[in-house]
Amino acid sequence: MIRRIIKIYKAFVVLALLVSMGCVEEVSFNTQELESALVVEATITDETKPQQIRLSRTYRFEEDGPTPESGARVWMDSDDGMISFQESLEPGLYLSTSAYAASPNTNYELHIETNDGSSYQSRSTQMVTEVPIEDVYAVREASDFGDDGVSIYVDSFDPTGTADYYRYEYLETYKIIAPLWNSISMIASDNCDVQLGIREQEERICFNTVASTDVNLVNTSGLSESRVQRHLVRFLDADNYIISHRYSILLRQYAQSQEAFTYYRLLNELSESESLFSQNQPGFFEGNIRSATNQEEKVVGFFEVASVSERRLYFDYEDFFPNETLPPYPSGCTEIAPPQFTPAGTCGGLVTGIRNNEIRFLRENFSPNDVFPGPYYVVARACGDCTALGSNVVPDFWED
Repeated sequence: MIRRIIKIYKAFVVLALLVSMGCVEEVSFNTQELESALVVEATITDETKPQQIRLSRTYRFEEDGPTPESGARVWMDSDDGMISFQESLEPGLYLSTSAYAASPNTNYELHIETNDGSSYQSRSTQMVTEVPIEDVYAVREASDFGDDGVSIYVDSFDPTGTADYYRYEYLETYKIIAPLWNSISMIASDNCDVQLGIREQEERICFNTVASTDVNLVNTSGLSESRVQRHLVRFLDADNYIISHRYSILLRQYAQSQEAFTYYRLLNELSESESLFSQNQPGFFEGNIRSATNQEEKVVGFFEVASVSERRLYFDYEDFFPNETLPPYPSGCTEIAPPQFTPAGTCGGLVTGIRNNEIRFLRENFSPNDVFPGPYYVVARACGDCTALGSNVVPDFWED
């Protein structure tokens, strides 16, 4: 989510360039100067685990992504003492040196010292009391745009009335079944010969897990009680192939401070701006982390200490669509029989496809012709090999 701020900020810079130049001539954008800002992604929770903080730097418009901030010293001061972080094998990712869980009524403050001697610190913050998720459930219904599908809702309630601000994120995991899987494998030799064998690994049933990217917030401060009821966290179109078989969602609810909620709300508003020419022009906005060595230096990000509640939901496609055909598979599964040899006697499309790992065996071609000249019918890899779309390792949590 922090990376979305950087992209918005860069888009605003480009807009300013376009306006100043009158859009008269074609421009090749290449940023000559860049104000290098530290980017901090830090959410500490009440889960007993190695807590993590990610540090990076803003990046140029023409670059693919942020540069990890390596070699920093990172620690967190609290009423209970100091918690140290150490950089992991992944550059820019810092993990607490021991498993740790944040506690209520405790002050926390983040400190960072980078390799160049710069120091940063957050404002002191406390964790909001944990609010358990009451229920996560799915309903077949039409979206606001009239599309048939499945809506996933959450209910939550804080009887103490101390928590009014919530943020939601999820991990969704789904089963993939290759529709044209065959146990036969193909191997191509140097002389264009093709040998058939038996597949040695699972390639029919796989799983894939994807994390949410949207900012999903709820504010109950204006209600008579701190109750989240029938709040939409995900809509899955009926034609979305990820619900073709079995689908699971792990929903995580963060009880936030008002300051954290305000920051994420502003982030969401800027990232969802429909047009760069709208009145809501994107730009830099401040979080709760500042430079201790240079008051003019910008720091991107927010240090949050939040309580977390989570719940998992499973459902099968036929639970909601008992009489419908499965959603379209993401890869075209046209059957072809490419030639093994070209007219010149060199290796044909069949051998090339095998060597490039692009195709999978379907069945023998007993009646070759001009359209299907090859000895075997084949399909695109994803149609016969689920590992093109996911992992053949069954997740530890999976339930059928």
